[in-house]
Amino acid sequence: MKILDGKKISNDIKNEIAAEVDKMKANGEKVPHLAAIIVGDDGASLTYVGSKVKACERVGFESTMVRMPHTTSELELLKKIKELNEDDAIDGFIIQLPLPPQIDTQKVLLTVDPSKDVDGFHPENFGKMALDMSTFIPATPFGILELLQRYDVDTKGKHTVVIGRSHIVGRPMSILMSRRGWPGNSTVTLTHSNTKNIAQITTQADIIISALGVPNFLKAEMVKDDAVIIDVGITRVEDANHPKGYVITGDVDFENVSKKASFITPVPGGVGPMTIAMLLKNTLLAREQRRGN
Repeated sequence: MKILDGKKISNDIKNEIAAEVDKMKANGEKVPHLAAIIVGDDGASLTYVGSKVKACERVGFESTMVRMPHTTSELELLKKIKELNEDDAIDGFIIQLPLPPQIDTQKVLLTVDPSKDVDGFHPENFGKMALDMSTFIPATPFGILELLQRYDVDTKGKHTVVIGRSHIVGRPMSILMSRRGWPGNSTVTLTHSNTKNIAQITTQADIIISALGVPNFLKAEMVKDDAVIIDVGITRVEDANHPKGYVITGDVDFENVSKKASFITPVPGGVGPMTIAMLLKNTLLAREQRRGN
C-alpha cells in the first residue's frame, strides 16, 4: 500500500510555482494576483481563506482579501464582483462559500468573469471542462488528477466509482475520470444518497473517490483488494480524548481500508493540501493567459 501524500506533492507544486514567479520577477513581469471575497464571520471560511493568503505569500503571489459583513446585500456583493472583474491588477479571484441566505449563490457565481474564475465554478468553465477543452478545472478535482498523475496511478480501462454528486467535487470528477487522456479513460459510476446497493457497486471498483462528508462511511468490506482510494471527506468529529476536543475524519475507515488498498489518501494530509496548491496553479494559468492576451 502506498500513501498518496498530498502534503508532499502540494509542497512540490508550490516550489514549482515559486520558481515560475521568480522567472517572472527576473523578467520584470507582473506576478500573479489572487483575490478572495469572504462575506460574514464563519470561522472555517476565515481559516481557509487565511491559508490561501499564506500560500500566496509562500509562492510570491500578490493577494487581496476582501472582507464584507454578513449583512451584505446581494447587490453590494455583485458590485464588488464587478469591480474585481474590471480590475486589471487582479488575475483571478474566488468567492468563499457558503454565502449568507440573503444572497443567491448561483447568481453570484454567474457574475464572475470566466477568465478570472480560478475556482472553475462558472458554467462556461464547467462546460469547457465537460467538452475536454482547455479551462480552469475546480481545484479539488484538479488536485486529485495531479495526485493520480504524480504517483503514476493507472486509470485507463479501470472502473471508477465516485461517491457524491456535488458540483464542486463529485460531478466534475465523474466527467474528468471518463475523459480521453490520463488521468481518465476509465468507466465511471456516479453514486449518491439515493443509490441502492452502494456496497455492491463499490466492491467492483478499481478506483473509489468518496466525497460524501460522512465520517468512516467506506468500510473494508465495501472495497476489493488493491483498490485505489481517494478520500475527499473532511469532518470534525468530537473526541474528548483529543487536546482540541475533536479529530478530523474522512469518509474512509482508513485503519481497515488501508490494509486492502494499493493507494490511499490520508485525512488530513491527502486531498486537502492539493486544493490550495491547484488554486495557485489556476491563478498562475490565469496570469499567463492574460499576458498572452
